[in-house]
Amino acid sequence: MTTTTIYDAPEHETLRDQVARFLAREVDGKADAWEEQGFVPRDVLRRMGQAGLFGLMYESQYGGAEADALTNLVFAEALSQSTYAGFIITVLVHTDMASPHLHHAGSPSQKDKYLRKVVAGELITAVGITEAGAGSDVAGIRTTAKRDGDEWVLNGTKMFITNGVHADLYFIAAKTGPGKREVSMFIVEKGTPGFSVGRALKKTGWLSSDTAELVLDNVRVPAANLLGEEGKGFYSVMKNFQTERIALAAMAVGHCQQALRLTLDYVRQRQAFGGPLWNQQTIRQRLSMMDAKTRAARAFLYQCAWRVTQGHDIVQDVSMLKALTGELVNEVVQTCQQFHGGMGYMRETPIERLWRDARILAIGGGATEVMLEEVAKRY
Repeated sequence: MTTTTIYDAPEHETLRDQVARFLAREVDGKADAWEEQGFVPRDVLRRMGQAGLFGLMYESQYGGAEADALTNLVFAEALSQSTYAGFIITVLVHTDMASPHLHHAGSPSQKDKYLRKVVAGELITAVGITEAGAGSDVAGIRTTAKRDGDEWVLNGTKMFITNGVHADLYFIAAKTGPGKREVSMFIVEKGTPGFSVGRALKKTGWLSSDTAELVLDNVRVPAANLLGEEGKGFYSVMKNFQTERIALAAMAVGHCQQALRLTLDYVRQRQAFGGPLWNQQTIRQRLSMMDAKTRAARAFLYQCAWRVTQGHDIVQDVSMLKALTGELVNEVVQTCQQFHGGMGYMRETPIERLWRDARILAIGGGATEVMLEEVAKRY
């Protein structure tokens, strides 16, 4: 159900084909084991980096492709044709949610030290913003960083951190002053004394994605590990939320597309009441309407990415997009699961995996209610 858009370029189709081949070769038939072990194998991620898929928007001197936001969206949507969302989010956190902090705010020396390895998949990244008492409300974080000579000392905990167990490089948000928005970002390497995984967290979905509580107990990092300007981290986080939310919306649309594909195939084959389920008018009409909604959401998604390339302020649009797609994917996937009957509740079926993985998309990266408030205050 992936259709062409007015924004498509020849290189976009090439990228879609490249990602599809990677999924067929490296993910299909293998990812059930990752669901059981709770993380994506490092060698798979390294091969993605070697294929040039981890630095599409980054500078060529660090191995990037210097592509625009539309091309990056094409990648996220193509990746989201997989039904293994834990794998998808492992990659998208690295490419669209964590490493962009280094790309946007990193000094030349910081980029020289880390960015080539990030793009190559030799270093996997995570971003530590969320805490037990502060998720969508970034200004409410309590982790602190205090200057001590040539070092910063970080104390606090982070919660629900994707890639938190197995990442190599973390970008940590901490309060550096008394003001509500006096937040700074810091580079913290795995193995830094005082920095540890408090516990690996068990989730309902995204089973092949590792998620952790992180503990910072008098973690000392060099002053050079301040990422960007002191006290400007809040605005860095807000800026990157737009990239993150477009990626999550692409993930939601991809899930809708796959759920509809799976269900159309199923209802045409499944015999009930003297014929295939497709003969039931209510099933045909509900699937048709959900496909219409999915295509409309996808058009909005591409428009948002195009507007990024044009330099527009799209906070309201992206907030709408995130709220819309987070709710839509749950409607579509749950309905498609319903049409699979009892089989849709079985762990071995892709539709069951899509159903449990979709739920977080109305919560993570900005809950629907928070997104709608972001929309409303900009009227």
